[in-house]
Amino acid sequence: MATAVLVWTKAPLQFPYPRAVSKIHPRNSSVAPPISCFSTSGPRPDSAGMNTEAAAGEKMRQNQQSLGLLDNLFLHLFRAKMVRETGWESEKPGYDGLIEVANHLTIGRSNSETIQASVRILRSLFPPLLLELYRILVAPLAQGKVAAAMIARVTALSCKWLMGQCQVNSVPLPDGSSLMSGVFVERCKYLEESKCVGVCINTCKLPTQTFFHDYMGVPLLMEPNFTDYSCQFKFGVAPPPPERDIALTEPCLETCPHASRRGRAAFSPDHKPNCPKA
Repeated sequence: MATAVLVWTKAPLQFPYPRAVSKIHPRNSSVAPPISCFSTSGPRPDSAGMNTEAAAGEKMRQNQQSLGLLDNLFLHLFRAKMVRETGWESEKPGYDGLIEVANHLTIGRSNSETIQASVRILRSLFPPLLLELYRILVAPLAQGKVAAAMIARVTALSCKWLMGQCQVNSVPLPDGSSLMSGVFVERCKYLEESKCVGVCINTCKLPTQTFFHDYMGVPLLMEPNFTDYSCQFKFGVAPPPPERDIALTEPCLETCPHASRRGRAAFSPDHKPNCPKA
């Protein structure tokens, strides 16, 4: 899920995060955890586990080093809001932990409930008065073009920590003109790390579109590419009805842990199963 204006919170950040309200599996439980579509890891031999953990640790350190102070602040704030909504916290630090919390946002909720929870998280990042003033005073200017272009620029500047490298680009508008109100994400880190169409659709695409339209007065169409993990944001362009949105009909990713456990035969040329959470 992407957000585009300076974030704000009433309470100071606390580090480290408070532990989960509840844990699905006790740390020392002798019972193997059940297979889950949203688990990004599974049982491993000890030697393989050590190698995997070392690689994960190195990846985490590289990710942290690549983030600036403000980026880390955004990451910690966003994660804290997600933890508050889910009532669950990951033991993993940094971005990897955020992805685990995002996965848990879908557990035990319907798609509609997940979308509503994600919208609440986005709303909690902004003072309500700011959203209302933007919707009333800025969104109507020049048929919405000023607000759309403004949000695109702020999104490209402030959300690289969440999505990866991105840049503002020109997109066609419904009136036939074009406007520099697009944001092209070269390879979305959130989609790539979550490995799940349902997580992308229900915790990012649909709630982000809803948030900008309903609370900032700016229509938004997000077009994720599940082949190369790129994503095109089109501020100022309304999304199509659900039955015409091709992103909602995408099959499960081959990298999805759930699909992997079913075997590659599930991805035969004649059969590509739909994501169970999309």
